[in-house]
Amino acid sequence: MTLNTECVETLFISDLHLGTPDCQASRLLSLLDIVTPTRLFLVGDVFDLIAMRRRAVLTTAQQSLISRIIDIAGGDCQVIYIPGNHDASFRRLCGTEIFNIRIEQEYFHTLKDGRPLLIAHGDEFDDQMHEAVAPWLHQLGSRMLNGLRVINRWITQTRERFNLPYWSLSAAIKRRSERTKRYINVFETAALERARSEKTFGYMGGHIHLPSLREHEGYLYANCGDWVEHCTGLVETHDGELHLIDYELNILATAPVFSGSKAV
Repeated sequence: MTLNTECVETLFISDLHLGTPDCQASRLLSLLDIVTPTRLFLVGDVFDLIAMRRRAVLTTAQQSLISRIIDIAGGDCQVIYIPGNHDASFRRLCGTEIFNIRIEQEYFHTLKDGRPLLIAHGDEFDDQMHEAVAPWLHQLGSRMLNGLRVINRWITQTRERFNLPYWSLSAAIKRRSERTKRYINVFETAALERARSEKTFGYMGGHIHLPSLREHEGYLYANCGDWVEHCTGLVETHDGELHLIDYELNILATAPVFSGSKAV
């Protein structure tokens, strides 16, 4: 099912990794061509400053995307930028505005039905996640993932040449990895516990490049995904519905309807 383009009130995206050859900027541009949100959240790792220290890649599409976001912020759309671990240098600017883009460490967003939702990048849980996997296995997995992303670029170019839909090899392999499943479990558990401790309805983040939208024991866990492998985001509609969508506005998941909230 495809979401009506006029339904989108708030758009949440994370992990663009601008400045790298893996950023799927053209697909995000295509999404921004068809939606006009009144609020846009950039939930971390918009720029990959870590990778850019070694080699900066800013394609024409990436430059156009940066200009588009600045134009959006200069219009009627409120843009809030929450830096992540790859663009952590921008955290020193939290509480300020640049090009009408508000920079915040984290943000408590009130959904249309009045329930509070904590939005943060998610790297605050890194220590807990690394404890779940041996350091050597974590390093091996990271190197393998980097290699898979190189292969992804070739696959993407080939599929585009034959007008085939976007598909990511690294994303497919990660979904089947036991190490990834342990990471997901630790991350989601920590995120839901943070929601409980902050007395919010739920937690929304990014960081782990695994899109999700689900309920657990009365709390909501939402992950924007990324624009490297999955090309997904989250949207809140004018009617207050929360959906996980891809770059073509296909609905991948919808938040359940709650009769009440655990938050007090």
